[in-house]
Amino acid sequence: MRKLSGAPLVSVIIPTLNSEKFLRKCLSSLKKQTYSNLEIIIVDDGSTDSTLKIAESYGCRIVKNPKKGRAEAKNEGMRQALGEYLVFIDSDMELTPRVIEECISIVKNVEYIGGIVIPERSIGKSFWVKVRDFERSFYAESVIESARFFPAKLVKKVGGFEEGLIFFEEATLPFKIAKMGYNVMARIESCILHHENNFSLIKWLKKKFNYGKTVNLYKTRYPEYIKVQLSPWARLSIFLRNWRRFFSRPKLALGVIILKSFEFFSIISGLFYSILLHN
Repeated sequence: MRKLSGAPLVSVIIPTLNSEKFLRKCLSSLKKQTYSNLEIIIVDDGSTDSTLKIAESYGCRIVKNPKKGRAEAKNEGMRQALGEYLVFIDSDMELTPRVIEECISIVKNVEYIGGIVIPERSIGKSFWVKVRDFERSFYAESVIESARFFPAKLVKKVGGFEEGLIFFEEATLPFKIAKMGYNVMARIESCILHHENNFSLIKWLKKKFNYGKTVNLYKTRYPEYIKVQLSPWARLSIFLRNWRRFFSRPKLALGVIILKSFEFFSIISGLFYSILLHN
């Protein structure tokens, strides 16, 4: 942690679990930020690889939070953070150099900022990673994007992320802040590179199946957002608004349609599984 006079401290919170593959890239990108008044908090869910040794070598604060889940890990990081602002990222993400600087510039110059969206690119060689990167490129300024940079006082006031949820848990924090009248859709130009070299379609769909198990809980707590988050037609309309660009890459466009169809089926299967389990 570096203390610079006049520059607000920014706490970067990173949940980890056996994250050695990409963690060095993530932490190196934080050390290379043009804005340097940072503290880095690793919230570890019980890693058995070299994750904690890597974190220690970069001078991170380490918080142990064994087997409690992502929302719970991020909230524990929030409680431990000393910064005036909080950034929540994953261990396989690499920040381009001006990300934090641009976020600070916005909060200093724009009123009622409750959250800032950092554009995300999927990086990897597989076809499905290219599909995911193409898909992400259509989500700019839509409700599908979720803020990652927040004023700490607002995060703490609303209680952080919604614990017990898996389905779109990353969106619950900006939703709660938006309900207080703050803008959570401000967006910077610099991006996050999300390393997805190890992307597996089967694992991804299993993850979506698990998301589906908490759809009913999400619907109860966030009824105004469930239609957009779950509806395949809402997603399709985003692509069709830019249909010329979407269909200019026919293989990727077909890949997006197939991937989103599989995801929807997996989520609905998880939903029905949870209903049957509790009946």
